[in-house]
Amino acid sequence: MNAQTEKRLVAGPAGQLEVAIDLPADGAAPLGTALICHPNPTQGGTMDNKVVQTLARAFIQLGWRAVRFNFRGIGKSEGAWDEGRGEVDDALAVLAAVRAPDEALILSVGPATSRFDTAPVPADTVVIHGEVDDVVPLSAVLDWARPQSLPVTVVPGVGHFFHGQLPLLKSLVVRAFDPRKI
Repeated sequence: MNAQTEKRLVAGPAGQLEVAIDLPADGAAPLGTALICHPNPTQGGTMDNKVVQTLARAFIQLGWRAVRFNFRGIGKSEGAWDEGRGEVDDALAVLAAVRAPDEALILSVGPATSRFDTAPVPADTVVIHGEVDDVVPLSAVLDWARPQSLPVTVVPGVGHFFHGQLPLLKSLVVRAFDPRKI
């Protein structure tokens, strides 16, 4: 992502996992760790996906450590796709390897609520979704969010990969997680 990106391999449940870590540019101690998971690997998702990189840039700007990684079987990560089950363990292994136990955490995942059982999330969860997403329909996200009374920010005319609207996505994330408002 940038010249200061630290790349390393960490032990995962199915072998080594490829990790990329970016720190705040000002050299200040990070406010916490933002773990950013990539899209479905069976559809070509990697830690270098443009949405993942945009989210990482937003959190770096906010003063967080941005951690991206490739799930098992992707890039330099060992193992094979496990239908979403083992990938949760991959994320936990990466967290254990890079995060101090008492450090704040933001976990950024784009769950395919129409394809996987998605657990309830905390009430302060930020949900941003494209109106014309053809991979995860807006109706599925609303059906998931409604029983939890979660607000959903809908970006009009935007699809799954936020083509042409990545600056807006970054702006929405920065606004939502601005440390002066938290």
